[in-house]
Amino acid sequence: MRQAEAPPLILASASAARRALLEAAGIVFTVRPAHIDEAGVKRLAQARGSTAADAAMTLAELKAAAIAAQAPDAVVIGADQILVCDGVWFDKPASLAEARQHLRHLRGKSHVLATTVVVLRGPERLWRHVAEPRLTMRSFSDAFLEEYLAVEGDALRHSVGAYRLEGTGVHLFDRIEGEHSAILGLPLLSLFGFLRQHGLLGG
Repeated sequence: MRQAEAPPLILASASAARRALLEAAGIVFTVRPAHIDEAGVKRLAQARGSTAADAAMTLAELKAAAIAAQAPDAVVIGADQILVCDGVWFDKPASLAEARQHLRHLRGKSHVLATTVVVLRGPERLWRHVAEPRLTMRSFSDAFLEEYLAVEGDALRHSVGAYRLEGTGVHLFDRIEGEHSAILGLPLLSLFGFLRQHGLLGG
C-alpha cells in the first residue's frame, strides 16, 4: 500500500487499540500521547450541558493540538470516545469492582459510543468526524459476569464499558450496529477516506 513519505503521521493517543488498528492496516506512523486533564474537560462539558459527542470531540482536538504544537510539520490524529447509557457517561473502570458495577448497569440495555477523530497540521484543523455505534448487551447471568471478570481481569481497566470487543467481550452482546474500528476507538473507513483525498494514502 502506497503512503506518502511526507508529512509524517502522528497518533496523539496512548490507546493500544487505536495503535493496533493502524498497524494492522499497514499505516506508517509514530505514537506521541498527549497528556491533558480529561476528567476536568468532561466535568466542564457536562456542567455546560454539552453532548458526549461534543465533549469527545473537544478531547480529541485538545490531544491533537498539544502534539501538533510540538510537531507543526506533521499530520496529527487525535481521537476520543465516551460511552453513554441512560444519559450517564462512563469512563474506564478504576478497578474490577467498578467494572462489575458498569457491566451490571449496561446489562440488557443499549448504549452508544460517541467516537471522535480530528486531524490537525500545526494550528490548522484539516478534518474531523463523529461516529456513534450502538451496542446492545444481552441479559447475561451473574454467574457469567463473574466468569467474564475472572477471564479478563485487570485488562478491563483499560476499556471504556469494561469490555474488549476484540476479545471475550463479544460474548456480552446481542446486537452491534456500527463500524468495528469505530467501536474500538478509531473510525478507519472515514479516516482513510480523508487521507486518500489529501494524497496521504494511495488509491
